[in-house]
Amino acid sequence: MTYQAWTTPTAPPLAPQVLHDHITAWRMAVFGAAILVILVFSQAWVFPLLGDAGNPAMDVVVRNLYFPAYGLVLFLAALTPLSVTLAAIRQPFLITLMLIVGLSITWSIAPDMTMRRVIAIYATTLGGIVLGARYRWAELAEVLGTAFAILGVIAFIVPLAVPSIGVMHELFPGAWRGVWPEKNAMGGIMALSFAILSGAAMLNPQRAKIWWGFAALSVVLILMSTSKTSLVSVMLGFGVLIFVTLVRRSPAVGVATVWLAVLGVGAVAFVAIFASDLVFKALGKDATLTGRTEVWTAALRLIEQRPWTGYGYAAIWDDEDRWAPLAKIVKEAGWRPHHPHNTWIETWLGLGVFGLASWGFCFLQTLTLALIAAFRNPGAYLALPFLVIYGLQSLTETVAVTYNDFRWVIFVAIAIKLVWPDREVRTPPGVI
Repeated sequence: MTYQAWTTPTAPPLAPQVLHDHITAWRMAVFGAAILVILVFSQAWVFPLLGDAGNPAMDVVVRNLYFPAYGLVLFLAALTPLSVTLAAIRQPFLITLMLIVGLSITWSIAPDMTMRRVIAIYATTLGGIVLGARYRWAELAEVLGTAFAILGVIAFIVPLAVPSIGVMHELFPGAWRGVWPEKNAMGGIMALSFAILSGAAMLNPQRAKIWWGFAALSVVLILMSTSKTSLVSVMLGFGVLIFVTLVRRSPAVGVATVWLAVLGVGAVAFVAIFASDLVFKALGKDATLTGRTEVWTAALRLIEQRPWTGYGYAAIWDDEDRWAPLAKIVKEAGWRPHHPHNTWIETWLGLGVFGLASWGFCFLQTLTLALIAAFRNPGAYLALPFLVIYGLQSLTETVAVTYNDFRWVIFVAIAIKLVWPDREVRTPPGVI
């Protein structure tokens, strides 16, 4: 593999990405710090600490255990402050979104809680910016891939060694959940894992067999979780990976592939709209998506009361007062949710119209750049499959603008990387 193969003519003139000639202890330490950030934000350690019933006494401990990750993020940012700053400036919608998150303290129904969580989301977002600004596409894929490989091995071992933690017993008995609260959580994370690991394989052909092996483990874990939605997500992600491979072969093949993709998306949309019952049956879901639609309806009624500002960032879901907005959602939905199971509703609920618009434009810009990259940049092997699966998950889960969540870290890293192209410059070993 040559260095020129990964160099783009549109690279930024300032603060280029650095290519080192040799592996050093310092580089390995920085690489390990980046992986540790991802692992902490994966929350894979939270459920084993709290258990099924939860443990209020451990809540403060869990919250404090994120501080080492915040410290590592600041450490990594301090190594390349100019790159981090310049890369962030290239994502104005992300900056606007974070400004609105901070301003929401002024209208939050729980300003002290919002204040604490604003600090957390800023640290989480900075983690993504640092990763996107510091690493080339191939390196970023291996940083993320290493973290997911570790999580995959843990998620495979725990159900076998400690089934009381790794296997569900009451709801969906026998389904694997690894080190997360329920099977769909593990399935969704493993779907993203497949996208990341397959991207790492495509971008690092010299280690492709290793990454494909871990990608296969992700699929095995999805099968053991019995999550049909996650299995569909993996199939979709694999299809997108094939799409990127084909459009990069030649202009003629690219045009034909795009047309086939448009026809395929149209056919899926037609079935989803006009034969939704078949879709629900295939996924093993009912028309309420396991009660999600009731929560959406209740949340939208609350939004009608404060559509412009919302209720403040992350301010609703822990307020147990009988007159609080959460009480209205619980009464109307008939059960107690911990989030609205929809990224778009959650953003509107907390940040109002302008927050929703900022997130929408940020996602649209990132997805558009990933589609363009499919024709011009090998980084699309990592970016596009992840974004498609992530976008699908955003419809039924809260995965964006979420504090202490590695899915948001990865989205931000990819969003930054798409506007901060690779530029490699040889430097002496050990130079940052």
